[in-house]
Amino acid sequence: MNLSTPCRIAVLIPCLNEAQTITDVVSDFQRVLPDALIYVFDNNSTDDTVKCAREAGAMIREVRLRGKGNVIRRMFADVEADIYVMVDGDGTYAAEAAVQMIEKLRTEGLDMVVGARKSEEQAAYRFGHQFGNILLTRCVASVFGDTFTDMLSGYRVFSRRYVKSFPAHASGFETETELTVHALELRMPVGEITTVYKARPEGSASKLNTYRDGFRILVMIARLFRTEKPLTFFSLGAAICALFSIVLAIPLFVTYLQIGLVPRYPTAMLCAALMLLGMLFLVCGLILDTVTRGRIEAKQLAYLMIPGPGS
Repeated sequence: MNLSTPCRIAVLIPCLNEAQTITDVVSDFQRVLPDALIYVFDNNSTDDTVKCAREAGAMIREVRLRGKGNVIRRMFADVEADIYVMVDGDGTYAAEAAVQMIEKLRTEGLDMVVGARKSEEQAAYRFGHQFGNILLTRCVASVFGDTFTDMLSGYRVFSRRYVKSFPAHASGFETETELTVHALELRMPVGEITTVYKARPEGSASKLNTYRDGFRILVMIARLFRTEKPLTFFSLGAAICALFSIVLAIPLFVTYLQIGLVPRYPTAMLCAALMLLGMLFLVCGLILDTVTRGRIEAKQLAYLMIPGPGS
């Protein structure tokens, strides 16, 4: 590594039943980043993951609460370093790319560098996963801004100030979405490097369920949209209610002009209720937007209290 000043580097590996690959993953990162501390955070594995990782020379931490998001919360809280490399323990990412990612983070003063996956192996990156990743990435880009091409990558490098300001609400695989939105929300300097994505070795099974976890990620995007962009979110509800109210009210208004009466009182009451509901949505959006701005300012101040990677 051609770094001008020394810094503490920690490699964080979340694991669940990766005994078949974890030894090679730890060894590869020890070779590529000889000065880094390698941490394996085990999430209640039922195989020999812990034993293999310990024998390979990694420091072991155990997280009882199941879910990748819960593991990341503990990793970020417990480990002290200047630069953090997070990589899955399934042996699908190339350790050599970490050097380029760290170099990019430091030389450009970034807070997060994502390893965008590229693979020629069909077994490594199935079409369904690719399509879902593109769809979800574009959903986030349309709401929070277009910065990444691979939002769901499990290979990332972080600055200390990113890690220590990350709130970590997610519990499962939707945590990658939260990691991305946190950077976009605070308008952090971020980057992306294309990295080789390999197939899992034969006999090793992915923990990702395409439909279940894809649905959870969509729910997370909707939840983040509501909490981080409340004025836009509730304004959409207000607009829908107002539109239905006006559409239902047009025939009533025409009838009133013709005969001077409003014969369908239930419909008239429904129109009034929908318009009032729309106004309530709008008021909620305005109030929550003020609250959200204050919360973002607090997060920004916490983020700025920690020196950046180029300091």
